[in-house]
Amino acid sequence: MSSDSPIQNWLDCLQENGYRLTTPRQAVVEIIASSQRVLSPFEVFELARTRCPRLGLVTVYRTVEKLEELGLIQRVHQPSGCHSFIATAPGHQHPLICQSCGHVQFISGEKLDWLTEGSGIEYGYRIQDHWLQVFGICEECLQNNK
Repeated sequence: MSSDSPIQNWLDCLQENGYRLTTPRQAVVEIIASSQRVLSPFEVFELARTRCPRLGLVTVYRTVEKLEELGLIQRVHQPSGCHSFIATAPGHQHPLICQSCGHVQFISGEKLDWLTEGSGIEYGYRIQDHWLQVFGICEECLQNNK
């Protein structure tokens, strides 16, 4: 694996922050870092078990927690109430998530500055931070459902 690989960068980051690089943890990292769709912890567990049969669900939850603390992944609050995760996009980005297949595109945060700044002015707030996730149906899923 090259040092430019997101997977290797994540493993290096974990190790630099005092976490051991066990085979189960590596399998979890490989699954999440290479995914283009949101994954629930159970989906990560099912996919990573094909690479590491002795993987436990607790390891998935602990690894996901560590990856989130390190800012490598972000939590997606699904309309169903379940949490899923996706690799964090570089810069100021917001996820646009397909509710059918889970595929993620990212919207530049700068495109939404008018919304946060305008809302702050309108309601008398100085906006310090915001969090936005957008849900819809991707073009491929729309085409498949015709």
